[in-house]
Amino acid sequence: MQRPLLIGISGGTGSGKTVFAKNIARGLDPGVAAIIAQDSYYENLDHLPLDARHQRNFDHPEAFDWKLLTRHAGQFIRGEQVAIPIYDYRTHTRTTETRSISGYPVIILEGILILWNPELRAMLDLKVYIDVDDDIRFIRRLRRDIEERGRTMESVIEQYQETVRPMHRQYVAPTRRYADFIIPEGGQNSVALKVLCSAIHRQLSNQPPASH
Repeated sequence: MQRPLLIGISGGTGSGKTVFAKNIARGLDPGVAAIIAQDSYYENLDHLPLDARHQRNFDHPEAFDWKLLTRHAGQFIRGEQVAIPIYDYRTHTRTTETRSISGYPVIILEGILILWNPELRAMLDLKVYIDVDDDIRFIRRLRRDIEERGRTMESVIEQYQETVRPMHRQYVAPTRRYADFIIPEGGQNSVALKVLCSAIHRQLSNQPPASH
């Protein structure tokens, strides 16, 4: 079996990482790419009271289970089946269910800090950073958190001011220097998408067999 290609897509909250990842998958042949959200690897906070969970800084590197994520990345590279955690944003805990992934030639990891961890970064075959203006990203996050995650406008604004914005400046934005591709304008950049899909096709043709 050919060694799967591991792609990392990073960028600030609301930059369009998920949209761009989906557009990459659509630009490849059907069934070629699987998309894994870094948010699936938030630390399980079921040991804390609910109020304490809400107070956690979810934009800091310590919010993620890097040990599990890097172990799974290694399994992806070896072509093994991986059970991806399913995270409940309302309770900040992992559910008892998982999502099984195996047999994909391309694995796309997307998240705000995908390029932050050196061990994970070294495993990536292609590194992408989505670069979008702060005001656009905030508006997108506001809509998403209210519509999809049951948040209030006040709580989203408070979190953005207290943790999201400072964490972006301190941890997320600096990782753009590690990117092989910096994509302006977000997930709808069709020219960048074509270039990246071509690069992926070239990489796939040169990939060695997976090691076991």
